This record gives sequence, structure tokens and C-alpha cells, in this order.
Amino acid sequence: MSPSARTGEPAAGRGAPARGEGGPPAGEAASTPVAEVLVPGEGGRGRALVLDAPISFWGGVDPATGRIADVRHPQCGESVAGTVLVLPGTIGSSSASAVLLELVHAGRAPAALVLHEPDAILLLGLIVAREMGWRTPVALRLARERHRAFRGHTVTVDGAAEAAAPGTLRIAAGTAGT
Repeated sequence: MSPSARTGEPAAGRGAPARGEGGPPAGEAASTPVAEVLVPGEGGRGRALVLDAPISFWGGVDPATGRIADVRHPQCGESVAGTVLVLPGTIGSSSASAVLLELVHAGRAPAALVLHEPDAILLLGLIVAREMGWRTPVALRLARERHRAFRGHTVTVDGAAEAAAPGTLRIAAGTAGT
């Protein structure tokens, strides 16, 4: 597998997205970037919730409602439930996995998680939920530079039954409300 497939970076000279703030670059909505599967699970479709800052799940997300409870977080009050949650990073806590596990159990988990870097503590919650036989969302890794392209869009994420050797899946972005 090429490094570009592993990180979601387009291969040089083949439709590299424009850099900068705002919506997706021209043609981005029709693209299907490939991401690395971190934890296999079910795919889903939902509004992309692209966080503006890293978050601590412990104390930062209410496990019963899915609401972002950290009053210092830019998206305080929004719900992660049913979204494609795009995380620029996490703020560590050994209890983050328990909060994610509770979200899955309560039916308030994101439809999928997209991280820039793996967070073993957070993702442990998905692994435990999977071992318990619960329906779990897929977690994947995509280059941070690609995250903003999903803001304001409904995103469909393909599921993955296992982290296959290439470990890839596709994200298809549509317009919000589609």
C-alpha cells in the first residue's frame, strides 16, 4: 500500500485538493478519499461534525446524550450522535474509552469516526463494544488536511468487517441534507 492510500493524501498530480479554509475544493464532493481502517465496524451516513479543536471524551462528551459538554470547546452543545465525527485530535484520558463505550451502548455514538492520528485509549471503547457483540461504528484515519473538506456535508462511510491488509475504505461526500 502506498503512503498516500494509507493517509488519504492524493497521489501527486492526481486531483490534489486545494489548501485553505472554507468548503471543499472544486470536485471534492464527488471524490472518495481512501482512508485507513483503525477499528472495523459498520459504515454509516450522517452530517459531518468537523471539530475545530481536540476534545476530551471524559467530561467533554455526555455519554447519555452525546452532547459536547465541555463549555470551552468551540462546538459545545452539539451532539456527536449519528454524525460522522471528524476529530483533529483528542485530549487524553484513560476514561475516554469508557465514554465511547457508553455512547455505543446508549445508541448515541457517531455513525463513524475520522481521526488524524489513532488514539488507542479512545478506540479501545469500540474494540470492547465489538467484543460484546454490539453494533459499532467504523473508525478510520485520514490526513488532517482533508478534514475541512467534509464540513457542511453529509458523508457516507463504507463499513469494514475487518482491518484488511490494505486497510482502506471510501468516504463519499454529498451536500448537506442529502
